[in-house]
Amino acid sequence: MKITSINNPKVAYWAKLKMKKYRDVEHLFIVESENLVNEALKKGIVKEIITTEDKEYKVDTYNVTPEIMAKISSLVTPNKVMAVCNFILPDDIKGNVLLLDHIQDPGNLGTIIRSCVGFDVDTLVLGDTCVDLYNDKVLRASEGNIFKLDIVRMDLKDVMKTLKEKDIVIYGTDVNDGENIDKVENNSSFALVMGNEGNGVSDEVKALVDKNLYIKTSKKLESLNVGVATGIILYELNK
Repeated sequence: MKITSINNPKVAYWAKLKMKKYRDVEHLFIVESENLVNEALKKGIVKEIITTEDKEYKVDTYNVTPEIMAKISSLVTPNKVMAVCNFILPDDIKGNVLLLDHIQDPGNLGTIIRSCVGFDVDTLVLGDTCVDLYNDKVLRASEGNIFKLDIVRMDLKDVMKTLKEKDIVIYGTDVNDGENIDKVENNSSFALVMGNEGNGVSDEVKALVDKNLYIKTSKKLESLNVGVATGIILYELNK
């Protein structure tokens, strides 16, 4: 199907999906770039594809002008293809679990998603106050790995209580009262809690942690970015 008018109601509908409140109402989000579109197609969540190329896909495809693509896109230089996707349905919480408490930076969340896939995390739990999973910067930073991981949004305290009932060790981070991650031997499923970029893990969540860890760094360094720190700890726990 071809659309050439920037005033077409369908174009206005797509453009609204750049805003979280409309995504939440429609349970739809947009991914941009051929890589992300292909990963979404593999996941089976693509509702329709929008492209400036003369190309057909196995779902409803709309051929549009570059001006229309620019109106829909969140990028300064739009890609040639994007997909409108249904929200990803969460699975049961299982295996190795990462819990994020009040992570606000979309780039950090995207980076953390990639580390989860790289280091065998099965379930990522976003606390209620974490950044929107379908933020365009999160999607781009994840580089398609958002489609390879079970991601749920729940109250962290409820999840942690359930994990304790299953005798899964819950690790936290604390540079003053923790064990060096290099010394930890982990031989079973685990859960790890990582906190806000500036304030760390909230007190009520920290109270449910079984064991705290820290990463030994040079004394010249004040702190690690939460995305980097998460990757290091997941690597060590996964060894």
